[in-house]
Amino acid sequence: MSEIVVAQQFCGPPNSGNGGYCCGVLTAGIEGPVTAVLRARIPLDVGLRLEVGAEATELFDAEGALIGKGVPADATLLPDVPTPPSLAAAQAAESRYIGLTQRVHPTCFSCGPEREEGHGLKVFAGQLDGVPAGYVACPWTPHANFADAEGLTPVEVIWAALDCPGFFAWVVKEGRHGALLGTMTGEVVRRPAAGEPCIVSAWPIERDGRKETAGVALHTAEGELLARAHQVWIVMNYPPQPAQAQAAKVDA
Repeated sequence: MSEIVVAQQFCGPPNSGNGGYCCGVLTAGIEGPVTAVLRARIPLDVGLRLEVGAEATELFDAEGALIGKGVPADATLLPDVPTPPSLAAAQAAESRYIGLTQRVHPTCFSCGPEREEGHGLKVFAGQLDGVPAGYVACPWTPHANFADAEGLTPVEVIWAALDCPGFFAWVVKEGRHGALLGTMTGEVVRRPAAGEPCIVSAWPIERDGRKETAGVALHTAEGELLARAHQVWIVMNYPPQPAQAQAAKVDA
């Protein structure tokens, strides 16, 4: 058992932890693929209890309520990863990132454009050319500020980099915002070094009522798979209002 603090730096929405980062924290002590479930908002700048057990890693808030859990996952739950885009294609897609023109989560650790280099990840996934709506990508180079003693990117930072692109895959596909990360099943094949150019990509998989599932992946600029994950997003304000439904129809 240990006490951890999710600092304000690692927020998603301004008042709670970044979903991917917190899911990455829940992989502690587990080898191979992991399913991480967020049961409640992860509070910031307060002491939380992390328990790493033989069968699960659990996170509790200050009152002792279970707010997150990680368990070993079957590799069959991981998504089939499409061929990654080229670095040039990812760079072109980044210019179409919705968050550059709309205030979605401007201070998010993963996707916030108002973050400084080395303080946020600045993962800006936009629509790729020549593929169905919702297939998004961008370049990402891990900053040295996040490197461990070996010069490698920590697992929780990698999971954070994979977080928001899955959200934006559905934003682009359906033309609306408003979903929270509920479950993320992922694996890290190799941790990239600080300064190593990478490509993040994401794609919508399926909608089931309020649940939207997405696939996300991290590759090197040469196409080596570094990490992948399957996400379940819970849509707020569902079913969509008429204006939202019309926007989704236009973007489909």
